[in-house]
Amino acid sequence: MTIDTALFHDVCIKILYGCLGLITFILLERIFFFGFLTVKARRISRTIRDWRRAGASALPTVEGTDILSHAVAEYVAVQKQPGVSRSRIEDLSAELYINVNDRVGARLWLLDTIITAAPLLGLLGTILGIMDTFNALSSGGISDPAAVSRGIAAALLATAVGILTALYGLVGHNIIHRQADVLTERFKSFLLSATRPDPFDRAPAE
Repeated sequence: MTIDTALFHDVCIKILYGCLGLITFILLERIFFFGFLTVKARRISRTIRDWRRAGASALPTVEGTDILSHAVAEYVAVQKQPGVSRSRIEDLSAELYINVNDRVGARLWLLDTIITAAPLLGLLGTILGIMDTFNALSSGGISDPAAVSRGIAAALLATAVGILTALYGLVGHNIIHRQADVLTERFKSFLLSATRPDPFDRAPAE
């Protein structure tokens, strides 16, 4: 079976261009999403700070439909239930943290995959391109050395695009991952700050 190396070389390059577009979409989507959550996080932080300064016995009221506000509001609401135990609060805080972490880190695995696969896909495209040039040489279709050089240069384009894609994805991933870590750590501090100061475990003994 004869493999159309020129076709697969072009397919590799088009896939890499598609990966560049996908990386750009993910980065823009995450940047806007993290910016929105950062604004909400500042509002939550201000609410908790005012509550602590006031020294009120009642827990702070946090409102909002975003993932951070909803999670903090749920955490506060459970603490208001009579007889709630410390283990219940700890389990809930762990569950909420996992949920928020999953939402914040969504689609980052795609960047990891592209960063790893792009150089390999580019190398594959280059190999196929060089194979196509050598096939043309062996069949006597190319006699001009300059044409051979142009064929090899076109083949190396796949490697260049693959490395560029990986570098672009790596820089973007590191920036986004850092922002995700900051948001999840801030959410963890919200849970600690919004914990009821009086003892738990006030359920009646059996």
